[in-house]
Amino acid sequence: MKILIVEDESINANRLKRLLEELEPECEILGIIDTVHETVKWLNSNEMPDLITMDIRLADGISFSIFEETKISCPVIFTTAYDEYAVRAFKVNSIDYLMKPIEKNELEQALTKFKSLAKVKNDTDDIAGILKGFMNKPSFRLRFLVTYRDGYKSVDVADIDFVYSEFKTSHLFLKNETIIPIPQTMEELEEELDPDVFFRANRQFFIRAESIKSIANYFNAKLKIQLQADPEREVIISREKAPFFKQWMDR
Repeated sequence: MKILIVEDESINANRLKRLLEELEPECEILGIIDTVHETVKWLNSNEMPDLITMDIRLADGISFSIFEETKISCPVIFTTAYDEYAVRAFKVNSIDYLMKPIEKNELEQALTKFKSLAKVKNDTDDIAGILKGFMNKPSFRLRFLVTYRDGYKSVDVADIDFVYSEFKTSHLFLKNETIIPIPQTMEELEEELDPDVFFRANRQFFIRAESIKSIANYFNAKLKIQLQADPEREVIISREKAPFFKQWMDR
C-alpha cells in the first residue's frame, strides 16, 4: 500500500506516519507534503498513490483547491481539527473524515474501509463509479416545509437570501424579505446546505454570494459584510475564516 501524507503540522504528520506504519507494517509512505502547491506538483509528477491522507487546512490554503488543479483518482482520508468541512469532503474522493488528534482505532476503521474499496476495485477499473457507490455521498436540502397559517408551505432553498440565528432560533431570510423561523440548528444546517452556495460566515450567519452588497476590511484582519436586503445587519468574518471566504468568493 503506497500512501501519500498531506499535512502541514510536523507533529501531526509524524504521528500519522507512525500510526500508519503500526497498522500497516508493509505500507510505503511516499512522502509528507505541507502545501497545496507542492501537493499539486507532486501529483502531476508521480504515479497516483493507493491512498492519500489529507489535512484540510494547509500552509498555503485549503486542500479542496488541489482537486480543482489536478485529477485525483485514488481514495482520500481527510484529517482535520475542524468539523465544518465534512459535507464538502464527501463531495470529492473522501472515504473518511477523521478529527484531530487522530485516534488509532478510528484510523484503523478508515483503513478497513479503504481495503474494502480496494477489494472491489480489483474487479473493475471504474474507480469513479466505485467511489460514487461506496461513499454514500450526501445530498443537499432543496426545500423547507414550514408552518404557515393553519397548515404548511414549501420554501425552495433557491428563494433564500441568507440564514441567521437569533435568540437560539434559526431564521430564513427570503429574497422577498419574508423572515421564517425554522427548527433546525445552525449546526444541522451546515450539513444540509450546499457549501458551494452558502458560506457560514460565523456562528450566526449563512450567506450566499448574491446576498452580499459590499465587503470591507475590518480591524484585526477581519472582514465586514454588508447585505443587500438588510444593510443594517452586521456580518463579521473572523481573521481565521477570511482567507477561506475569499477563496469561496473567487471562483
